Amino acid sequence: MKRTNTFEVVPQSTEDEELLRRLLDASAALWNEINYERHESFADPDADVFDISEYRGRYGGVLGASTVQQVERKNREAWRSFLALKKKGEAAGKPGFWGNREDGRELRTFIRNTSYSVQWGEYSRLEVLVGSDLKDEFGLGARERLRLEVRGEPNWPEYDKQGRLEVFYDDERDRFRAFPASHNR
Repeated sequence: MKRTNTFEVVPQSTEDEELLRRLLDASAALWNEINYERHESFADPDADVFDISEYRGRYGGVLGASTVQQVERKNREAWRSFLALKKKGEAAGKPGFWGNREDGRELRTFIRNTSYSVQWGEYSRLEVLVGSDLKDEFGLGARERLRLEVRGEPNWPEYDKQGRLEVFYDDERDRFRAFPASHNR
């Protein structure tokens, strides 16, 4: 098992920070919608919690289709874990929500391994795919990605073979952070 690294992610401008916040907030809104739908299905004995609506059309323009897919997949994993524990008779709570619009959402997302890249060196950077609507709004070209400074050192030589990347805002430290999953998804 590989050791997990958490890296600091530093936007290089207020515009980049706003773009990153919008990306993370849209991911949280997506998580909450999927989760709400699954909570409702769980309460209906005739419904299947894994049968959910299509969200790519609604969120793809902001997040990109691959990030929508990763948020859906991570939520499905959380529900599978909950249901497996419940079936075993172990105590488990249903997957939770990531805040709300009025009080603030937990800023978090999951980026597929093919939708981000990290370059290490004197000026290390992380490049993240964003949806076409955000690209247009923030003046990124069709093939451009959001470029952010990253601070930290990888603890293994094959960092580029890592799986999805979780990016989140750390309220306690007032900074953005990221860490890779330990295998491809």
